[in-house]
Amino acid sequence: MGHSNPQQILGVLGGGQLGRMLIQSAISYNQDIHILDPDFNAPCKDIAQKFVQGSLKDFDQVYAFGQHCDVITVEIEAVNTEALQKLADEGKKVYPQPHLLALIQDKRKQKQFYFEHGIPTAEFILTENKAEVIANASFLPAVNKLGKEGYDGRGVQVLRTAADLDLAFDAPGLMEKLIDFEKEIAVTVARNERGEVVAYPAVECAFHPTANLVQFLFAPADISPEIQHKAQEIAKELILKLDLVGILAVELFVTRSGEVLVNEIAPRPHNSGHHTIEANFTSQFEQHLRAVMNWPLGDPNLRCPAAMINLLGEPGHEGPVYLEGMEEAMAEQGIYIHLYGKKVTKPFRKMGHVTLLGEDIQEVKAKAQRIKELIKIKSQP
Repeated sequence: MGHSNPQQILGVLGGGQLGRMLIQSAISYNQDIHILDPDFNAPCKDIAQKFVQGSLKDFDQVYAFGQHCDVITVEIEAVNTEALQKLADEGKKVYPQPHLLALIQDKRKQKQFYFEHGIPTAEFILTENKAEVIANASFLPAVNKLGKEGYDGRGVQVLRTAADLDLAFDAPGLMEKLIDFEKEIAVTVARNERGEVVAYPAVECAFHPTANLVQFLFAPADISPEIQHKAQEIAKELILKLDLVGILAVELFVTRSGEVLVNEIAPRPHNSGHHTIEANFTSQFEQHLRAVMNWPLGDPNLRCPAAMINLLGEPGHEGPVYLEGMEEAMAEQGIYIHLYGKKVTKPFRKMGHVTLLGEDIQEVKAKAQRIKELIKIKSQP
């Protein structure tokens, strides 16, 4: 008979909102979590069993933190993988595996992995600098991406015509063919050490027009059963070919011709899975916990249609947080508000999210538009 060991300590690199929601799931299982984060006021600071302030990129600090943990995982990719590899070599369980984190840290290596393993993705060219981007002007229209350090829309530049080439990055990156997609969707997939794999139903993402951040998420995605099946199978194939233990968020394009192409991946809980806390039988945070601790994986299916709204800091506001419209939203049925414990707002900073549940997706979409206009995160007047 299998058993879990509640005395094992799970160490998490990163103490932001993802770590916070992971801890909230772990409490139900008496699972102790230790957090390493550079921010003394990180969202996890007051709820982790142990909080250590330190750099996620410093070898010595990551290695020292890991010495006191049995299992180590991440809530952000920008970590020192050399220290994690040394810990793994010494017998610590590190999931996702350090070499996979190193691969995913570099979008160039990600794309090469897809190409070499037959994972469908957009056509691309690797470039070393701005001059090489300009030399490949015939490849336009394209998306120029930095190989490293890009996230939440940073490090991504759309180049439609030769007039845009001056915007190219003068650093190692890639040019990815601009896809005429019909929808952007995401599938979360999980795998534990014993080899069990489960995939969540695809969700549909709607992005902020200027911030390049997910503004709305709708579950289930408005796609055919065939596209749904294809997206889930691609996600499963990808986590198996990576041999990754943990949770993997797979962002995909659905083209107008019915192709499903992998855009990018994240080896951790992800913004595209926040609705699962209320909308699915097993949340992405509990699933990540189950996967890295090698517990049985949970049921990923939807309980009912849902939407998620990212609560972003309002443009023009920076400073101590002032919430507008929250009480009015709380009075409505099927509304679940999650605030991330951040004391200071900035324009487009992720401050929280709202999940909405309903009987059908059209009802949920209409309610989401209304709630988005109701709740505003501003600085104190």
